[in-house]
Amino acid sequence: MHEYTSSARVWGLSCPGFPEEVSRARRWTRDILRGSPLAEDAELIVSELSANAILHTASGQTSGSFHLALAVSTQVIALSVTDEGGTGTAPKVEHQDQEAEHGRGLGMISAIAHRVVVHDSHGGYTVTAELFTAGSAGGQPC
Repeated sequence: MHEYTSSARVWGLSCPGFPEEVSRARRWTRDILRGSPLAEDAELIVSELSANAILHTASGQTSGSFHLALAVSTQVIALSVTDEGGTGTAPKVEHQDQEAEHGRGLGMISAIAHRVVVHDSHGGYTVTAELFTAGSAGGQPC
């Protein structure tokens, strides 16, 4: 392989901030990752991140939107959701007790994903969850 080429494939999707778009984001993820052993985990992660964007940021307000990116390589599946911000705090992983009704989503994602990263993204935030594949460099893509 040439040193300036990549075997990673990247997809993007922009969604209006309506609750029904969460199911569209899940379906989109499932279709791209069809056949991957990580498809169900990825679908759950995208569902939670999309719902968080709609419920907790300006993405869920009138004319709001959120944006998804899905990158697949032989080593990792990276799922990112970018919201439109509008909150004073960044998303963060919290470990709630058994009785908590809110604040468990990113904790659940961090338990499933190998790594979760939150980036400030032009007034909003991008949350990226990475799922490492069992393959090594030069292995088969998931």
